[in-house]
Amino acid sequence: MPAPIRLRELIRTIRTARTQAEEREMIQKECAAIRSSFREEDNTYRCRNVAKLLYMHMLGYPAHFGQLECLKLIASQKFTDKRIGYLGAMLLLDERQDVHLLMTNCIKNDLNHSTQYVQGLALCTLGCMGSSEMCRDLAGEVEKLLKTSNSYLRKKAALCAVHVIRKVPELMEMFLPATKNLLSEKNHGVLHTSVVLLTEMCERSPDMLLHFRKLVPQLVRILKNLIMSGYSPEHDVSGISDPFLQVRILRLLRILGRSDDDSSEAMNDILAQVATNTETSKNVGNAILYETVLTIMDIKSESGLRVLAINILGRFLLNNDKNIRYVALTSLLKTVQTDHNAVQRHRSTIVDCLKDLDVSIKRRAMELSFALVNGNNIRGMMKELLYFLDSCDPEFKADCASGVFLAAENYVRDDSVPNLIQLITNSVEMHAYTVQRLYKALLDDISQQPLVQVSSWCIGEYGDLLVSGQCEEEEPIQVTEDEVLDVLEGLLVSNLSTPVTRGYSLTAIMKLSTRFSSVNRIKKVVSIYGSSIDVELQQRAVEYNALFKKYDHMRPALLERMPIMEKSASNGPTEIVQTNGETEPSVPDTKHPPLVTQPANQANDLLDLLGGNDVVPVIQTTLPTKPASAGGELLDLLGDLSLSGGPAPAPSVPLSQPPFLLDGLSSQPLFNDISAAIPPMTAYSKNGLKIEFTFERANPNPNIAVITIHATNTTEADMTEFVFQAAVPKTFQLQLLSPSSNIVPALNQGSVTQVIRVLNPQKQQLRMRVKLTYTHKGSPVQDLAEVNNFPPQSWQ
Repeated sequence: MPAPIRLRELIRTIRTARTQAEEREMIQKECAAIRSSFREEDNTYRCRNVAKLLYMHMLGYPAHFGQLECLKLIASQKFTDKRIGYLGAMLLLDERQDVHLLMTNCIKNDLNHSTQYVQGLALCTLGCMGSSEMCRDLAGEVEKLLKTSNSYLRKKAALCAVHVIRKVPELMEMFLPATKNLLSEKNHGVLHTSVVLLTEMCERSPDMLLHFRKLVPQLVRILKNLIMSGYSPEHDVSGISDPFLQVRILRLLRILGRSDDDSSEAMNDILAQVATNTETSKNVGNAILYETVLTIMDIKSESGLRVLAINILGRFLLNNDKNIRYVALTSLLKTVQTDHNAVQRHRSTIVDCLKDLDVSIKRRAMELSFALVNGNNIRGMMKELLYFLDSCDPEFKADCASGVFLAAENYVRDDSVPNLIQLITNSVEMHAYTVQRLYKALLDDISQQPLVQVSSWCIGEYGDLLVSGQCEEEEPIQVTEDEVLDVLEGLLVSNLSTPVTRGYSLTAIMKLSTRFSSVNRIKKVVSIYGSSIDVELQQRAVEYNALFKKYDHMRPALLERMPIMEKSASNGPTEIVQTNGETEPSVPDTKHPPLVTQPANQANDLLDLLGGNDVVPVIQTTLPTKPASAGGELLDLLGDLSLSGGPAPAPSVPLSQPPFLLDGLSSQPLFNDISAAIPPMTAYSKNGLKIEFTFERANPNPNIAVITIHATNTTEADMTEFVFQAAVPKTFQLQLLSPSSNIVPALNQGSVTQVIRVLNPQKQQLRMRVKLTYTHKGSPVQDLAEVNNFPPQSWQ
């Protein structure tokens, strides 16, 4: 047979192909020639043919028929043959194929070869595609090479040991003696691979983590030498000495310092040095700073160091690189719950990111903006977010609108409606203007219930000014009595109206009986609602009907215009002062904010929809990560609940305190320190997942129990996408705050915490149904459980 073409010639020929069909024809022709050569056992050109076959494999064409030829090359005594053979084995073989069993003896022989480069080939191949059986058989040879004085072999043996540990974790202790002197090595390659090996061992074994914590001072010295050393051309990258090794050490320090005070304290100084001395003009420095920030936020670092870390992320937001800005926003979103005030200092920069052209950055900035909303900044933040809602792309509008609604629902004081009404009554000269503007608002939108309630009250009081067209501030509108009554009657039958709003509307219609001439129409409307199924509305209608009959002579006096209201000291708005750019109440509000801000009828409608009558849904206090799916999760959670106990009447909402309209909330702490009198309890333990409850008492309301869940994982794999949901009987009210994370770390190396607040005004025994969803080892898991064994101190 003629000599086969060389690899370079094949590449040149394939690149000349003008179409895919022409390329396939060339490949098929060459594969046929290679098969013929393999059948004739041509040892002369086997290496060249396998090399060409690997190139075709990289182009996506089948090359499995060359697997045995790779094994023949590995068994060859020539280094060039072994190199191509091992490369072919790494590309064409994996542990699912039986052929790899034939390699074990060859690799063992080569691990003991007299040439270091042959040993290196065997180590690379074993570390790339070795199966569990191969790792068990060859772990002893790898451990010997890990102790050798040859730096070239030690770094490859360390990486191979990482693969062995991943495949067979029980062999970890075999490598423990060999790791003692790894960090004393001067060679940067050995140091790098040693840190990778130590990291793998610490992540997989709590015992190893405790053992290697004594190495923290040594790691700190290595990192300090790297940042303080002079120019080294061998390891310098953009003016920084070996950034790859620095990043690896920072990751290992993060693991060693997590949940350990002594280790965290030992590394605080070096982390501060890295954060302040690293050059930020190049991407290399930004990568090191980002790893430093992650380490600072994950260990028990000092508060000043955490502020420094968040300030670094704030500087990242000003970077021209979109990737760096996105990374900064994502990191700030993870830390906002634990370091809220520090993140608040960068609020203006975060809001500016809403104007970014990149879609991913805008979404992260929107989520972080909603996480920053509190009672002090809600007015300014809502102004920015409403502007963003008005101008954002369609795919953002649903999530942004939901976020605005949740923020308003959680940071609105109940006394906002009466306070606004009181303000309107005191502005006598503005009554005509106010009623006209509020009437226009009703015509545009009746979904904003607090605004509808204030509008109804003002129309009832000043309806005569509305129809008379007296307004000096702007051009008066022309409206008839029947048009005004049509609007108010529409509120009575609208599905958007709450019982409170219907009460305001009926009272407004009744007041207009002394201001309008359409008395007969008003009588008819009032008489209709005398048989309403709403007891509150029925009582109002019956009493108003009596005014038309037996007490008609008293009606004008009873329904005359309200006098100017005096501001109550207890209900008056708190004076707001400016402090360092933040708005804070000058006098702490002694009233505790309401636990549940969802109107009662909305909860009842939801329960009717679900077909249940004895559970109350969760009220979340922060924006969910995926608002669009929240409804579906709630339906899944409550769809099959059947907790025992009869239905309780829905909590009535006082007419004077509907829960809307933007206003500032008190910044008073919600609950006391953990009470030692209430013992913790295990609520759930199954499949390696354990949920423990600890209890606190709210301040100043003793009827509120604050439960903190602690989710831990004893398995060897992380539980990702972890979601905890809960429901309670209707006699309770429940509020579920955001979790600390959605990943439960493996081997009890951390926990996910989440706060539940339960209002129990009737002091009944607490019962709860929980739903757990997470992903474990690539498989989704979902489970329901009922918790009834709460300690008596938690609900008595």
